[in-house]
Amino acid sequence: MVHLGAYGPMRPEELAGLRRRDVDLNNLRVRVRLAEPERMNGRRVQGDTKSEAGTRTAILPAFLRRELRWHLESYAEPGPDGLIFVGEKGAPFRRSTFGRKWRKAREAVGMSEGFRFYDLRHTGHTLSTRSGATLKDTMVRAGQPSEKAALIYQHSDDERQEEVAAGLDATVRKARAAAREKQPDRPSGTNVARGE
Repeated sequence: MVHLGAYGPMRPEELAGLRRRDVDLNNLRVRVRLAEPERMNGRRVQGDTKSEAGTRTAILPAFLRRELRWHLESYAEPGPDGLIFVGEKGAPFRRSTFGRKWRKAREAVGMSEGFRFYDLRHTGHTLSTRSGATLKDTMVRAGQPSEKAALIYQHSDDERQEEVAAGLDATVRKARAAAREKQPDRPSGTNVARGE
């Protein structure tokens, strides 16, 4: 669930609704067709995704093939309608049980207490944009209907700003070197402005 929550990036209610027929392991595609939110009485109810954009096919990174295959072989229910994610007793997982497991896992890897499972979507968006995805790419991946919704999930930090600055530096240096090769004796615009 963690991998698909981050690299999908899928909502918990979308993960709850995934069936074996939705997973194409050979092509690493997961079809998100519906959502199964858990009601206050603990029952899951099948319904539409959050928006029309939520019905989508998520293409997963290749490194997930082994983990996804192992999960399907070890935990998913059998048959095309079998749930991909089930609880400890083989029934649809419950939010309360999953919450306890999530807290233990979060502690084990040293994540902050405030990091929610849903925050994996933020992680997925940020990693997608760092890999070069456009805003539209991230909207499609996460099943979001608007730019505003997608931007909420994208984050930047000092490390990323340093990467952006380094990229700009490399671009400008490359352009300057190419210009010098074409006209080696011509002064730069800065030198002209200075009167040099």
